[in-house]
Amino acid sequence: MARAKTLLKNDQFRLTLDRLCYEIIENYPSSKEKCIIGIQERGIFLAERIAERLAVLERGSNMKVGKLDITFYRDDYRIRTEPIKASETDIEFSIDGKDVILVDDVLFSGRTIHAAMTALQDFGRPARVELLVMVDRRFNRHLPIQPNYTGLVVDAYDEAYVKVEYNHVESEDRILLFSAKTAK
Repeated sequence: MARAKTLLKNDQFRLTLDRLCYEIIENYPSSKEKCIIGIQERGIFLAERIAERLAVLERGSNMKVGKLDITFYRDDYRIRTEPIKASETDIEFSIDGKDVILVDDVLFSGRTIHAAMTALQDFGRPARVELLVMVDRRFNRHLPIQPNYTGLVVDAYDEAYVKVEYNHVESEDRILLFSAKTAK
């Protein structure tokens, strides 16, 4: 992969995860019915890390974690030139009346979140849905979608590419910014 600028890594990354967890704890008393649903594919990694850390910080909190595939809810799936491959949806609990924290790694145009909100409707009617993202690319929005919880805000050109890497998948926890000339 091309050269990239590292925006956050390891200790800073973990501090950012902790801050996001403390914000959730502050907004949700432990007795409140809440769950985390990660958007396939890379939002799952962040959702699992948040849930693991909340279990430590809340001393045994057992927040339910789900995986949501949005492939067939996307507004561009019919016009793609390459075949699409759906991922697994795994939500083994009811979201009716629960507070749902929807999780993705990077918020870019807002289209992924829009598709996820539509897909969530197939699983019930939550009391509230909030959005948690590790990176908010705030000037690239196509839809009026804003996160409730943000790890890092990145202002970059449309052609630039932001990637969140996780130590259990890649070599380390870090957020990378690839310039427009070297993106992907």
